[in-house]
Amino acid sequence: MSTQQGQDAKFFQRGKIEEFRAELQAAEAKDKKFQKRKTVLKKIVANITMGNDMSPLFHDVIQCIGTPLLEIKKMVYLFLVSYGRSKPDQIHLVIPSFLQDCNDRNPLIRALAIRTMSYIPIPVVTEALTDQLRHCLKDRDPYVRKTAAICVAKVYTADPRKAERKGFVELLRDMLIDENATVVSNAVAALSEIGDRQDGVIFKLNLTIANKLLSALGESSEWGQIYILDSLLRYVPEQHADAEMMAERVIVQLQHANSAVVLTTIKVLLYLMNYMGDRRLIDYICRKMGPPLVTLLSSGPEVQYVALRNILLIIQRRPTVLKNDVKAFFCKYNDPIYVKLAKLEIMYRLAREENAREVLAELEEYASEVDVDFVRKAVRSIGRLAIKVEPAADKCIESLLKLIETKVTYVVQEAVIVTKDIFRRYPGKYEGIIPKICENLDALDEPEAKAAMVWILGQFADKIDNAEELLDDLVYSFLDEPAEVQLAHLTAVVKLFIYKSQSEVTKALVHKVLKWATEDIDNPDLRDRGFMYWRMLAMNPAVAAEIVLAEKPAITTDSDRMDRGALDQLLLHTGTLGSIYHKNPETFIRNAAGRALIDSPALNANSRAVLVSLARPQLPPMAISVSGPGPVEPTRPSQPSEATNSVPLPTIMESSRSDERDLLDVEGDDGAGGDSGEGYPEGDDDGPVTKAADPYASLGGAFGGYVTDVPQPVAGGSRGGDLDDLLL
Repeated sequence: MSTQQGQDAKFFQRGKIEEFRAELQAAEAKDKKFQKRKTVLKKIVANITMGNDMSPLFHDVIQCIGTPLLEIKKMVYLFLVSYGRSKPDQIHLVIPSFLQDCNDRNPLIRALAIRTMSYIPIPVVTEALTDQLRHCLKDRDPYVRKTAAICVAKVYTADPRKAERKGFVELLRDMLIDENATVVSNAVAALSEIGDRQDGVIFKLNLTIANKLLSALGESSEWGQIYILDSLLRYVPEQHADAEMMAERVIVQLQHANSAVVLTTIKVLLYLMNYMGDRRLIDYICRKMGPPLVTLLSSGPEVQYVALRNILLIIQRRPTVLKNDVKAFFCKYNDPIYVKLAKLEIMYRLAREENAREVLAELEEYASEVDVDFVRKAVRSIGRLAIKVEPAADKCIESLLKLIETKVTYVVQEAVIVTKDIFRRYPGKYEGIIPKICENLDALDEPEAKAAMVWILGQFADKIDNAEELLDDLVYSFLDEPAEVQLAHLTAVVKLFIYKSQSEVTKALVHKVLKWATEDIDNPDLRDRGFMYWRMLAMNPAVAAEIVLAEKPAITTDSDRMDRGALDQLLLHTGTLGSIYHKNPETFIRNAAGRALIDSPALNANSRAVLVSLARPQLPPMAISVSGPGPVEPTRPSQPSEATNSVPLPTIMESSRSDERDLLDVEGDDGAGGDSGEGYPEGDDDGPVTKAADPYASLGGAFGGYVTDVPQPVAGGSRGGDLDDLLL
């Protein structure tokens, strides 16, 4: 194989169209063994691979399609795949050859022809493909059948409604019980691709077919196993016993060497656990899932990162899976930075009272690394650990003070940021470290660190003797600071004034900041807050003190957790791009259909409480109107002509075989592709939408006569028309 590749490397040289055409014409004269023709075609294919346009040779290349040599036929078909759709006026020349090859005695040629035709979504080719594809789906050779199954998905992509009318989806359904495992896996792959479309059929499995798919699992290739396992998410257990039985059959795949198979198996098990009632079995499965996940960390950094992003989701939903394996996520010296950051987040998630000392010691080591981003995350993780594990808070504070003493700028700034959160989490407990923090005031130059320091000075202004001097120094650059720091300054000086209202320095400071905020700042949030504080202090300082100094809720780690319903939805995409982005695929992939748990009698009460409903385009119940090859605009259903011309939708749920009943739900689409009802509940009127009145149309004089530098209450004599507009 390597020798052949070395010989073919010489063909990867830019050639001229005229030279290739002359060589092809010369090869027709004396080329009994087709060696010359083969050599020229290799050069052409090599140039296509390099990105050179070879389409002018279309007519010359298709002359070679009748060559009986399989290798030449493959290269001609590869040329047609590349340029067939760009030559709709010449593609009819090769259709007779396509049809002849579809009936060839060699199954490789039959499969090659049907696959090439499906790659050319031109009406004349698709029309010729229809009958041949139906025959190939029932071909005696499994290689042809498995190729034809994938071709159905391509035909469906080109024209969904035509594929449904011709019965290709039903033929795919019948292939799920094929005797060949590769055919079964390809049929599942095609049906899954069709079912993932928003305008496609609804692909569901019943228990009988799900068990047959599991029987084909052992004989399938790795990719076939992934498709079959993924299709099990389309089976909704009606009883706890069904889910438990299926999980016991699937769990053996956790020992597979392929990481994609392992992650897909874990996805299926996490899905089935929502329908189980045996708590001991759930705990057993959680223990079984831990070692395969840890084993994935011994792979390359790319696979590690995929595994870590999936683990981050899994441990939020099932913490017991890796609760005793926190050491497996300690960073290695040669880990890439993206792997280190992912491990750091998982270490924090797995931290608890029993292992907090080990995790803290590891984080302290990371805080002395050379990578700035990694050190920042490590210092912040120490603070988050103090907030999450209360018994470890004292040790974490000691560690943060040691880090502050290093005088490293970015370390000090991160320590100040997390210290502010620790003060919120444990009010009145660690205020003795404030002087140590104030010593590093000059080291702060980042907005978040400055805002945290200003908050500390304002919140504890009554306990800091020189708080007004420190704030006065920080306020010096108020107008040049980001909005985040300016808002912190504004609130801090108001707190300082409430604590020390008799101080002339404080009065001058708060007046200066309020005047800047209301006159020199363009940010509306800052300006409005300045006006609000000014009015409160001028009218009733006691009320201002109650509002500004109100007791704040303690910070908890609940905000770190993902919403349970969204988490259940994301876990249905384990091992995919959605699990890496931590976003549902429909949010970043066009026309992707969402996934969510489906209610059934076996669904756990906790999962049912956070069930997420998916908005699927509203489709007509049993019939669609078809006119021409593609979708048409919807017409009024009251017209009698539409009823007579409508074509009944192929209903796939009706089957002569009892074991295939309810295998697929096919919902037809109206002519517009379902866009008219998407995103709206049933029963909404489809009438004309009137444009709402502009709520700001009559606000031109709302602020007339208002003096910005003299705070005063808003006059109450506003017109009723303005109020009505604002309430629209």
